[in-house]
Amino acid sequence: MDIKQKIEALRTALREHNYNYYVLDNPTISDYEFDMQLKELQALEAQYPEFHDATSPTLRVGGMVTKNFETQMHDSRMYSLDNSYSKEDLEDWEKRIQKGLGDVEVEFTCELKYDGASINITYENGQLVRALTRGDGFQGDNVTTNIKTIKSIPLQLKGDYPAKFDIRGEIVLPFEGFAKMNAERIENGEEPYMNPRNTASGSLKLQDSSLVAQRPLECLLYGIVGEKTGVKSQYQMLEKARDWGFKVPTIAKLCKSTNEVMEFIDYWDIHRHELPYETDGVVIKVNNLQHQEELGYTAKSPRWAMAYKFKGEQVSTVLNEITYQVGRTGAITPVANLEPVLLAGTTVKRASLHNADQIAKFDIREGDTVFVEKGGEIIPKIIGVDFTKRPANSEPTKYIDHCPECHSELVRTDGDAKHYCPNYYGCPPQITGRIQHYISRKAMDIEGLGGETVELLYKEGLIKNYADLYTITKEQVMPLERMAEKSAENLVNGVKASISIPFERVLFALGIRFVGETVAKKLAKSYKNIDALMVANVEELITVDEIGERIAQSVVEFFQNYTNVEIIDRLKSYGVQFELSSDKLENQTELLQGQTFVVSGVFAKVSRDELKKLIEDNGGKVGSSVSSKTNYLVAGENMGPSKKTKAESLGVTIITEDEFLSMLF
Repeated sequence: MDIKQKIEALRTALREHNYNYYVLDNPTISDYEFDMQLKELQALEAQYPEFHDATSPTLRVGGMVTKNFETQMHDSRMYSLDNSYSKEDLEDWEKRIQKGLGDVEVEFTCELKYDGASINITYENGQLVRALTRGDGFQGDNVTTNIKTIKSIPLQLKGDYPAKFDIRGEIVLPFEGFAKMNAERIENGEEPYMNPRNTASGSLKLQDSSLVAQRPLECLLYGIVGEKTGVKSQYQMLEKARDWGFKVPTIAKLCKSTNEVMEFIDYWDIHRHELPYETDGVVIKVNNLQHQEELGYTAKSPRWAMAYKFKGEQVSTVLNEITYQVGRTGAITPVANLEPVLLAGTTVKRASLHNADQIAKFDIREGDTVFVEKGGEIIPKIIGVDFTKRPANSEPTKYIDHCPECHSELVRTDGDAKHYCPNYYGCPPQITGRIQHYISRKAMDIEGLGGETVELLYKEGLIKNYADLYTITKEQVMPLERMAEKSAENLVNGVKASISIPFERVLFALGIRFVGETVAKKLAKSYKNIDALMVANVEELITVDEIGERIAQSVVEFFQNYTNVEIIDRLKSYGVQFELSSDKLENQTELLQGQTFVVSGVFAKVSRDELKKLIEDNGGKVGSSVSSKTNYLVAGENMGPSKKTKAESLGVTIITEDEFLSMLF
């Protein structure tokens, strides 16, 4: 056997041993034998670098240092899941599914929801090529070097895997490994880590990958995204992923009704404490992938999946004081300032009280002993009061009627749960809040400028709105507290660089009420520039996919305000992007202008996503459901029967894939 063959044989053997140990939990050789083979391979690779392999098991030990984790776009967006807390929630969800799919049999796949750090890993030709954190769902940080050190993640796949696909899962830290890490830290006189989830998440951003390799992290996979995967259902997806070498939890069940789903939930609500990992609920997915495509997505979540959250951990503590915060839109949020208490691995000092109605509903008062729970295991919330411990001199909470910052009288419109400060252009937290939103990472992403600096610039009278940022000079900034010449330069350069931020993110940065990232993208794609959007009326806006009357009204009101228009004119003069870039407008036409299409089924010549893009690129709008405003239903194979029936009843024209393409070419 020559050297190259020997190296390949060692790699093959070590990959198999690694899979047996970390994925199957069934080692076939001792740790000592494994270590000896690994050392032999390391020595040979060092001696013969010409036989380098990016998937070699020796890469598991780490050693590379990453100073900056580059942010990159996901090939397919990572959505968040809607939450449910009762059987009634699930039954309502099931009704919506049946309405969307029509009279078809629907199966559900139930899986445990592991509490870790979400990851998206890309494989090409069976090799791991990239790993991104979830980030904001659209883009994440490249942590490939660190991910390669996690031994339950295959660097090279086996079996009949697709040519290219993404696989998604959770990076978790098992309880046993977490306990060992903390025992070592305590022995070394260091503070112990608070909980496994945060420690797992923090591990992904360690600069030295050899430190990541020392942590007993695991990756539990649950979903595949890509074209031509050969997979027809969620349950089959789990089985296939196991065959390819991934660690996929075996706790999953195929259910035919919400009653069966609830049996699975009830069982694991009790037995989850026997598991080696943190779990905070069950994820229920429509099993058939064609049905998933048919149901599609809302602005934030897939319609075909739901997370059922187990009841969170509860503790009781004293509510010392209720204070009030003013948001950038003027919304007033009451905050409970609590006697510090440990809850689900973190110390909780504050909890949101949401609005006046919640305070009244629970009769929450200062001095009360309250029950606190982590909503979805993340955000602390007060769920009740221990009336047996209420002080004798307790008085009902009187909700404030004037802004705590500018003292303007608060307003509350019918149907709105929150109170608002109407002093939009004169209330300091609203002004600085809008500027802080404008500079944030998901918006203009201005480097060298943070929230505290915004407060300082406003306090010193250098800025009153986000357009003022573009007139600031280094000489104005340098005399400020904690500002040296280099930091002042970075601030000014960061503002200048922001003029390259694309239109859809600028639109989000403006801070129009109810216009989040997804809505901003929809509006930018539909109107292509700010001038067209500024003259749109409510009736026109609600024809855009996922834009309702509330959002449309907010957009119209924003552009009716002269001050906002004046600020936008100033931003234009500084070079900020207020139209889609030429590359995004390339190959776009107005051929389908004014036409609304609904897409349903499987297509032969283009994918559903490509078909939707063709509609939008040619001026048309893509609707999520058939309505009287729909002009065409593009019907592929296995299209949803309910869409067909509704289209026929409304007289909507039903066309084939070829008929649609003939409209363009």
